[in-house]
Amino acid sequence: MAFWLIKSEPSTWSWQDQIKNGTTHWDGVRNFQAAKNLKTMRVGDSCLFYHSGEERQIMGLVKVIKEAHPDPSDETGRFVMIEVAFEKSLTVPVKLSEIKKDERLKDLGLVKQGRLSVMPVDPVSWQILLSMGTLK
Repeated sequence: MAFWLIKSEPSTWSWQDQIKNGTTHWDGVRNFQAAKNLKTMRVGDSCLFYHSGEERQIMGLVKVIKEAHPDPSDETGRFVMIEVAFEKSLTVPVKLSEIKKDERLKDLGLVKQGRLSVMPVDPVSWQILLSMGTLK
């Protein structure tokens, strides 16, 4: 199993939308590096769900339930989407400002490549982030 972080603008798809709907397709990714990461994801992989924009915080966990397949919103046919399901909420969302303060997370993609919308998370950083937010 691998660990990931996926970003969503709350005005487009919020954590509350994810909880309410349970599952969703993760589409609209048009960055080649992020799309490559989507293609690497496997069923059962866990993802941190991150609110981008004004909030900039990790809200909870989703699990990959369907691997990469063509994104019908992409007219070029080059990009893919995955499907994810709600797993757990964090008791306390983990703010980007707190992540940046933690020296142990200085190499995290979220800190080094802040604009990337889909990125891997190493197991040590994963555990640190979960402990910062504590699971419900």
